[in-house]
Amino acid sequence: MAAHSTIGEALQWAFSALAGSSESANLDAEILLQHSLGKNRTFLYTWPERQLTSEQWKRFEQMIARRASGVPVAHIIGEREFWSLRFMVNETTLIPRPDTEILVETALNLPLPDNAHVLDLGTGTGAIALALASERPNWRITALDKVVDAVNLAKANRDNLGFTQVEVLQSDWFSAVKDTDFHLIVSNPPYIDETDEHLGMGDVRFEPLSALTAADEGYADLNHIAMHAREHLLPGGYLLLEHGYAQALRMRETLNGLGYQRVATVRDFGSNERCTLGYWRG
Repeated sequence: MAAHSTIGEALQWAFSALAGSSESANLDAEILLQHSLGKNRTFLYTWPERQLTSEQWKRFEQMIARRASGVPVAHIIGEREFWSLRFMVNETTLIPRPDTEILVETALNLPLPDNAHVLDLGTGTGAIALALASERPNWRITALDKVVDAVNLAKANRDNLGFTQVEVLQSDWFSAVKDTDFHLIVSNPPYIDETDEHLGMGDVRFEPLSALTAADEGYADLNHIAMHAREHLLPGGYLLLEHGYAQALRMRETLNGLGYQRVATVRDFGSNERCTLGYWRG
């Protein structure tokens, strides 16, 4: 494909170039071309005959080459949308997933006070904490992560989005947590089995294993959080955990065994059992 191709020609070339390496070739190509041009999707299909400059074409060609090698689109463009908010992303933490939006939706539907005190464990980009802050500006939200680079990324997203009321701290799960008055503790912790064959496939190849995998067949961090959250929840508070689609039954059994009540699992938008919550009577 020569430089100065039209938008339509560039898209067709990219569709073909990605067809064998991406299950979402068309969408990937559109997103990358939008980013190259600084335009939205409507522009691409309204003006397919517009010529790309040499610089635009070179940038787009490089992006397609990276995507064809497996690099996630979010890493190529440096951002991902979550809960209609734009988050900066990098290789230090997980890329926010659409499935996790059900965790946010479930949290927002809980009967919590207007000034609820909320803890987000393993915040990564800050997606969960900042999505909650966007809907509940009066909540006092603390977001924690063990990895310094992730903490810095979450702070950058907080400042960029303007939710400066959210406190972001470094902590190995509860190690830096002194408060015992949380109305809600939420987490999307590592929950993939360390031997899972899918770790060598797709976008997860480019994400840190420490944010993906856990010992005990993926349950170690889930169990640790469930155990110690009881020390930090107010009576009448809730614990809400994201987990793998096949882990719901065991998580319900775990929460019930630890004394949580009203234990229930919520399905994501693909109808997979995605997160489990428990009520802490105290």
